[in-house]
Amino acid sequence: MTDYPQAMTGEVDTPARSRWYTSLFTQLLVAIVAGILVGWLWPAFGADLKPIADAFIKLIKMLIAPIIFCTVVIGIAHVGDLKSVGRIGVKALVYFEVVTTFALLFGLVIANVVKPGAGFDIDPQTLASGADAVAKKTGSGELPHTVEFLLNIIPTSVFSAFAENQLLQVLFFAVLFGLALAKFGEHGPPVVFELIEHLSSLLFTIIGWIMKLAPLAAFGAMAYIIGQYGISSLGSYAKLIGACYLGAALFILVLGAIVWFVAGVNLWRFVVYIKDELFLALGTASTEVVLPRIMDKLIFAGCSRTTTGLVVPTGYSFNLDGATLYLSICVLFLAQALGVDLSLGEQITAVLVLMLTSKGMAGVPGSSFLALSATVAAIGHGAIPVAAVALLLGADRIMDSMRVSVNLLGNCVATIVVARWEGQLDSVRMSAVLRGDVTEPVEAEELPDVPEVEVSSR
Repeated sequence: MTDYPQAMTGEVDTPARSRWYTSLFTQLLVAIVAGILVGWLWPAFGADLKPIADAFIKLIKMLIAPIIFCTVVIGIAHVGDLKSVGRIGVKALVYFEVVTTFALLFGLVIANVVKPGAGFDIDPQTLASGADAVAKKTGSGELPHTVEFLLNIIPTSVFSAFAENQLLQVLFFAVLFGLALAKFGEHGPPVVFELIEHLSSLLFTIIGWIMKLAPLAAFGAMAYIIGQYGISSLGSYAKLIGACYLGAALFILVLGAIVWFVAGVNLWRFVVYIKDELFLALGTASTEVVLPRIMDKLIFAGCSRTTTGLVVPTGYSFNLDGATLYLSICVLFLAQALGVDLSLGEQITAVLVLMLTSKGMAGVPGSSFLALSATVAAIGHGAIPVAAVALLLGADRIMDSMRVSVNLLGNCVATIVVARWEGQLDSVRMSAVLRGDVTEPVEAEELPDVPEVEVSSR
């Protein structure tokens, strides 16, 4: 557990000064360094440690769907306004589209300037087996078409949405359920509100227990990455890796400017505030493992429950800033590695295709390879075979840290910005929390038209 009070449960930790080695941040840092050393010195042993990280990720994932359901239902029940929920959704989607499109264009600029593929001089004839390698990586799957993706938001059944951990489907049902509760008002059963709030408290308690295993998971994940792919792979793709991480650093500065001018929030202080979650996401190469705690911290820092509950889960499918930045850089990397000079029109075509394919990436195995394959095919440049995507197999896993950090910060910024636009951001509390001056939990909000329901501090 971190040293901040649980926003969702209302449990306040004693603000006593703890020893440095009990900090989750310190433990994660040590675990990541240890994992890198083990993977480097004993690669075979390091590669065998992957199940440790996989087990931790599965433990977190088993709670994500019910936590999203509880958070969204409680938030919407507090607001009780269909128009408000609709406005938040529309503003979030508009923001997502603008920022992800900018990320694609920004990636193209970085790739045109740095030219990460220059000097590879790959012969297309040597890529004959590339298609088989990509098929193995992606399980011969494919990204859903736009209409299919949108229709898939509606679950076949409520139970299948939870059982299959389909976050957008869970979110869709949670919105309907929350609006239905708000519609009943004082005529509805107050026990339902209390039941959901108590369930949410229990779920966050379990998350707290699981998080004690986070350093072990980060150790296993890093040992596997280095043991499986080797540190030598960093050298082979140094220019591509450098271009991606440079692009990520500059893009984070853009996010910092957005959140500062729109909401007056210092992104550096916010990064310090979520440093535990950021390091865990970096160590495990997954943003899903920190989704419950990120939502918790955003609410504690002054974002409304409704905005946080709607924007964060939706952003996990629609606001993949890091992934889109990476994809646009990789398109030009492949062209440059094959000695192909893509015209401005072909680059614009690539952006348009990626605008569509990047929306269906979440939860699809090898999605980045599928998106790139579709983009290369759409460009229709005969000198760039689809099998060329296999060139990225050696570097893709190393890019995870870049993607997850930008994706995570991008969704946090989106939540703060949309909350500000909706007047659902407590800016005074946000500033105080980021300075470390606030220890009390978020005060309960009154439920509309349900005066007899006693709402807990969640």
